[in-house]
Amino acid sequence: MPACVSPIPPANALCPGVRCQMASGHLSRAEALTREGVRHACHVMLYCDTRTKLFQRTPIGHIVLMQMRFDGLLGFPGGLVDPLDESLEAGLSREVMEETGVALAFSEEDHMASCFAPTTSGPSSTPPLITHFYVKKMEEDQIRAMEIAGPSRAADHGLEVLGVVRVPLYFLSDGGGLPSFLSHGFAGNARAQLLDALRRRHLVAPDDLGRALASAAQVTARTAAGLLDALAEDALQSSS
Repeated sequence: MPACVSPIPPANALCPGVRCQMASGHLSRAEALTREGVRHACHVMLYCDTRTKLFQRTPIGHIVLMQMRFDGLLGFPGGLVDPLDESLEAGLSREVMEETGVALAFSEEDHMASCFAPTTSGPSSTPPLITHFYVKKMEEDQIRAMEIAGPSRAADHGLEVLGVVRVPLYFLSDGGGLPSFLSHGFAGNARAQLLDALRRRHLVAPDDLGRALASAAQVTARTAAGLLDALAEDALQSSS
């Protein structure tokens, strides 16, 4: 999905990046649970504060975890939940255990937003999907333990989940860091959820988010041009 490069609005409004990918509208948790004929999915952003520095000079500030999925896209831990069988929070705990190998409890206080997921090109008979997004702050040692638990304890490691990744919230002089990260492919509305959480939890300043999105759009354009060059080169080699 292309990055949205509109300026970041005040804290009491949705970020344009969020709005353009969540155009179906937000719902309260209670309202979402009253909807009939829909599917539900819960995902969570886990993070902590840190004093560590990159190369001993660039403050990292916060450790935010995402994961590389089986489809090569970035997403958050979580998955489908049936509210008729379990609460949203219990279902999220189950999914997180399967994907990370760590048992975590979640509460309604961790819930940040619910909304209809972007439509896809799947079968028209597939019920609409409501995504419930949670944010949970942890201690740094807990986050580090989660990073190493997956390969040995998570049932889905190497299958649905290819590995845990950190979101670089800093900016490097060559455009690396957060701008480059935002230019990658994200599953569903995961990019929008990330941006909204970073803004609401004050992990990245609004002006910096806007700057990162604008730079990410430029990185995406350069990547697209490079892929076209590689495609042309491949066609030339195949015909020779």
